[in-house]
Amino acid sequence: MNRRVDAVQALARFLSQRAELSEADLYLAGLSREEALELACAAARPVDGGDGRQQRAVAAEAGADVSAAPAPEPAPNPREVLLPEGYEELRQAALACTRCRLAEGRTPVVFADGNPDARVMVVGEAPGANEDATGLPFVGAAGQFLDLLLATVGLSRRENVYIANVLKCRPPGNRDPLPDEIEACAPFLHRQIDLVRPEALLAVGSFAARLLTGREKSALGRLRGTVHSYRGIPLVVTYHPAALLRNPKWIRPFWDDLQLLTRILDA
Repeated sequence: MNRRVDAVQALARFLSQRAELSEADLYLAGLSREEALELACAAARPVDGGDGRQQRAVAAEAGADVSAAPAPEPAPNPREVLLPEGYEELRQAALACTRCRLAEGRTPVVFADGNPDARVMVVGEAPGANEDATGLPFVGAAGQFLDLLLATVGLSRRENVYIANVLKCRPPGNRDPLPDEIEACAPFLHRQIDLVRPEALLAVGSFAARLLTGREKSALGRLRGTVHSYRGIPLVVTYHPAALLRNPKWIRPFWDDLQLLTRILDA
């Protein structure tokens, strides 16, 4: 137990110090996906006797607002009713999807990763080059960093986290998703959320945040720091881990958002 406590606390101190010093370089490229996951998983066990006291204390210190934000619930997409009801059937439908132009240039469909019985579901934007090559979301440097950050609050895709994207296919050149692509692909995500039914959602990046909050014109910074609701599920919005690699000053706000997420899980 003491070794796990030390691992989590050391990693948390490291990330906090990087934020304070505005350190920009994160040397994660030398790690394989398995090595990064092993490191994250080693630190992802509860370190406070299982009753959440330490995490609640950190969240309280962060001063996050846990009151529900008055946000409109996203209206169901008519295309959603045409999707299968079962998880494996939904996955197979996504793998064969040709609803938009992205199907023409993809390698595989990037459906999801993690535990379908997860407590937390992380929603990102779209696959990148590494994801398009492997068929798994968040496997590059940003994904490794995400795993490490989640580990500091006892979360791991091997145990209690499920990860999916708004788009299941990579946009050419990693460009932003187009509105019609989001409209075509979002029903798969909505059905995934309904099937996984996590205790909380974490939307990383503007596209996921706007889709799940229903606030299409809101800046990400205005959506952070409060708890939204997606079809009755608490929703926390934060920066995309790739943005943290480019702008280390956002690591501390991301950390604060994780404390808000832990307060939801501990409630």
